[in-house]
Order: sequence, then C-alpha cells, then structure tokens
Amino acid sequence: MQSNGFVPQRTYSATKKIVFWSKVAILTLIVSYIIISLNRQEHDLRSVWAYWQAADWFSFSAFVLMLLTPLNWLLEALKWQILVRRVEPISLLEATQGVLAGLAMGFALPAQLGDTAGRLLSLRSDQRWQGIGAALVSGGMQFFAAVFFGTIALYFQLQSGVQDLSMAQWVLFYVLVALMGLAVLVAWQRHKLDGIQHTWFRRWEKYWAVASHYTVFELLLAFGAASLRYLTFSFQFYLALGIFGIHLPLRETATGIGLVYLGKTIIPAFNLLSDLGVREATSLYIFGQWQVPAPQILSATLTLWLFNILAPVFVGLFWVWKLKLSNN
Repeated sequence: MQSNGFVPQRTYSATKKIVFWSKVAILTLIVSYIIISLNRQEHDLRSVWAYWQAADWFSFSAFVLMLLTPLNWLLEALKWQILVRRVEPISLLEATQGVLAGLAMGFALPAQLGDTAGRLLSLRSDQRWQGIGAALVSGGMQFFAAVFFGTIALYFQLQSGVQDLSMAQWVLFYVLVALMGLAVLVAWQRHKLDGIQHTWFRRWEKYWAVASHYTVFELLLAFGAASLRYLTFSFQFYLALGIFGIHLPLRETATGIGLVYLGKTIIPAFNLLSDLGVREATSLYIFGQWQVPAPQILSATLTLWLFNILAPVFVGLFWVWKLKLSNN
C-alpha cells in the first residue's frame, strides 16, 4: 500500500555529520599531501607513469609479486574458514569466494559493511548473522597483526634516532603496547562475554556471542594466518620497491614497510576505492626521511593497490553476482 503523503526524509545525526566531515577533511589532507610532495620535488603523475613504463615487468621480482597476490587472499580465506566454522563449516573454496565477494562489496560500501556482507552472503546457514562476530574477530586479528609488527618497526625507528619527534613516537609506542596488552586480556577473558548483563550487550549478543566460544588453538591458528598474510604483502611491498629502483638497507626497508602498514591501519579508512591514498601518503612521509623520490614511492604503492586490491575485486564481482542469484 502506497502512502499519498510526503514521507519525511531521515536526517543525519550530529555525530554522523561530524564523522562524515572529519573523513572528508582527512581525505583532503591526504590528497593535498601527495600533491605537495610531488610538487616539492618538481614531479607530477606523468613521472609516475614514466617509472611504470620503464619498469621491468618480466623480471623475477615482478613474477613473484604477481604470484603472491593469490596467496595473500588465500591466507585471508584460510583465516575466515578457521573462524566461521563455529557458525557453519565451509570449504576453503567457499571461504575464498566469500572473502573476494566481500572485497568487491567493500570497494564502495562504508567501513567494513561491504566486506562483512559479502562474507555472510556466502553462508547457507539460517544463523548466518551470527557470522558477524566471526567477521569482527577476523578483522581484529589482521588489525592486531599489523599493530604488532608495526610496533616492532616503530621501536627500531626510535632506536635509529632518525627523526626529531622521538617523544611523540615514544608515547605512540607505549600506547600501542598498552592496546595490544588490552587486546590479549580481552581474548584471554573471552568466555566471560556471555556473563555480561548490560542491556546494550544483551541486545547485540547474537551477533558477537560466537567470539566467546573460540578455543586458544583456534585463535592462535587465526593469528598465524593473519601474520603470514601480513608478511606476504609486506614482501610484495619490498619487491615493488626494488622493481622501481628503491634499494635501501634491509633494516631501513623493513622498518619503513612496517611503519607504512601501521599508519594505514590506525588512520581512519574512507573506503574510497578501498582507501586508495592512505598507503600512498603514509609511504611518502615514511620513506621521505631517506630521500626516496616521490614518483618511485607512488609507483610502488599504486602497483600494490592494482595487484592486491583492484585485480581481486574484478574476480570478487563475479562472486557477488553469483551470491545475489543464489540468495534471492
């Protein structure tokens, strides 16, 4: 039955408006920083394209970089398979389909909504919404891995004494250590989540309750998969740097990569083309301390985005279409 009257349009709350415009402001700052970095070194995007054309795409490094892309997402699928089996046992192929569908849907939808939706649609269980808890734990494991390795990189950065902002960096270091300690404590006391009687917690219990039932072995397996995936795309970053002629000592390279992914993890995501720009701006800032030319850094980071995000998204689009057909 249709209404003949006007339906009042839902307006954003003040909090949503603040969050939205904060993201717009940060995104503007990131894009501005990239442009300023290029102009400061008297380069433009044509320089980036020139490096792309000059790169040896038939080299062994380029071959390995491409080969590691499916391994990257296979490890993510393995992590998802380990965690979602508490809701519904699925094969590694089904887990991969759900992960790629989530990647494609997350390319446009806000926050982690698209990624979670794609994974849940791949499940056949009537209790698929309980998989939200599994998706949160999966994302939390990858977040923890990035913070863990990033904190180690930050420590080596502090020991090198390269930058003048050591006090602020030490504060960040101790904050990250405290957050990791808190995360471990929550994981250790996960079984007590069922005993929380607060109304707000009980209201959403069916979505996150699965997190309280994981064994230590399952959590360690999931963290192992997250760590291997982190090391995989970090090695891809190392290969991409070499392809575009960036050859720093191993310690500086590893530290820089760890700090880049730490920054990408803790900086708010915009999901504009899967947060394109955050990695680039962070890389320009981190590797700028070693006087690495901006076009080479941008060429390397855009290569990672093309191989690890854009290419799998096209595969994921097929599975999004399949999931829609099988669930209508």
